[in-house]
Amino acid sequence: MSVILLILPDFLLISLGWMLLHKWRFTPTFFRELEKLVYFVLFPALLFYSITRTPISLRDAYELLKATALLTGAGIVLAWLAKPVLRPDPGAHASLSQTAYRFNTYLALSLAGGLGGNAQTTIAILVGFAVPMVNVAAVHSLASQNRNGRVLVEILRNPLIIGTSLGLIWNLAQLPIPGVVDTTLGRLGQCAIAIGLLCVGATLSLQAVKGHTAVMGWMVVVRLLIMPAIAIPIALWANISPIERQALLLFAAVPTATSAHVLAARMGGQPQLVAVTMSLGTVFSAVTIPIWLTIAAHVLA
Repeated sequence: MSVILLILPDFLLISLGWMLLHKWRFTPTFFRELEKLVYFVLFPALLFYSITRTPISLRDAYELLKATALLTGAGIVLAWLAKPVLRPDPGAHASLSQTAYRFNTYLALSLAGGLGGNAQTTIAILVGFAVPMVNVAAVHSLASQNRNGRVLVEILRNPLIIGTSLGLIWNLAQLPIPGVVDTTLGRLGQCAIAIGLLCVGATLSLQAVKGHTAVMGWMVVVRLLIMPAIAIPIALWANISPIERQALLLFAAVPTATSAHVLAARMGGQPQLVAVTMSLGTVFSAVTIPIWLTIAAHVLA
C-alpha cells in the first residue's frame, strides 16, 4: 500500500484539530482536557494492548532484543548529541529529543504487511522491546528539565511507563486477558490515535518554531535518515532471518510517535515544537520510507 495513503488519514485528523480550534470555536481548555484523557487513560491502554498482542519469549527473540537495544540506544545518543553540537534551548531539546527515537507503531505494522512472512509479528516484538526503552528515555529527558530533580519519581508515576511496564510483565508472564477486556483496550487504543492527532492539529503553530529550526531538523534527519542507515549494519550483524532484517529497517524508518506531542504537553514541555516536527517528519517519510524499503529488498533480503 502507498505510504501516502497510509499517512493521509493522520493529516486529515490533524487538519480537523486545527479547524476545531481556529474556525469552529472549540476552546483551548477543551483540548487541554482531551490531552489529559489521552495521557492518563487512552495512551496507557494503547501501550498495554499493543505490547500484549504478540507473545514475547526472551529466549526465542534474543537476537531481535539485541538488535532493538542497539538501534534504540543509537537513536537516544544521537538525539542527545544535538545538545553539545547545536547548543539549543534546553527546554526545546528536552521536548524534541523524543522525536528522534520514538516511532509510529501503527504505520510500521501497516507497512509490514507488504513485506510478507512474519514481518508484522517481528514488528510487534520490536515494539514490545523498544517501547519501555523509548518511554523511559523521553520521560527522563522531560522530567530532568522540568521537575526539579524528581526524575525517578516522574518515571515511576508516569502513565505511559506504567502502561508499558504492565504490558511487558503481562506478556512475559503469559497471563490471559479476558476477551471483553481485550476488546475494550483495543477500542481505547483506537481512540488514542485519533484524539491524539486532533490535539496535534490544535497545537500547530509555525510561529513557535522560530529559533528552533536547527534542532528540529536534526531530530527529523536522525529519525528518517540516520536511524535506518544504522539499522542496516545492525540487521546484517544480528543472527536474524532476511524478513526480520527488513522489518528492523522498516521499524527504524517510520516517523515519530503521535504520543510524543501529548507527553510534551502533559510534562511541561513545548508541544508546539513537537507538533510541527512530528508533522514534518510524517510528510517527509512518504518519500524516505519507499527508498529504505527498496534498499531493504536489495541489501537485506
